[in-house]
Amino acid sequence: MNLTQVVNNTLKAFRRDVPEYVGSGVVDLSTGMLLDADTVDDHPRDLIDMLAAATADLFEGRTITQIEQMWREYRGTHDDGGHYFQEILIYSNSLVHLFMRSPSNVEIVAAVVCRRTVNIGMFFATARQAMRELEEAR
Repeated sequence: MNLTQVVNNTLKAFRRDVPEYVGSGVVDLSTGMLLDADTVDDHPRDLIDMLAAATADLFEGRTITQIEQMWREYRGTHDDGGHYFQEILIYSNSLVHLFMRSPSNVEIVAAVVCRRTVNIGMFFATARQAMRELEEAR
């Protein structure tokens, strides 16, 4: 299965399984590209395209990379011990946004958005399960 099919199947799994689902997308941090996105409502394409830039800032922005480097130095591991931040949860006024780095390819990040009324435990469980399916399909 190629990457396009895997991403498409993952977005379908998010839509099918995540409670209070609003939208999702998969970003390739190495290229800065939004590989694909899915939303239940019409959103301007410009807004959806900004998801890739925002995701890159969250995981690889200057301050984040400085924090990761400081942790390496603090722990005495100067090698490239991977990335410190694996998942980031953000609450906005009416939505919850979960950003998850792929365990097998640290350059791939999935973003899933749902209504704020979601049971957060169910949100994490179902989103992580869909992410595992992405991992298994690769």
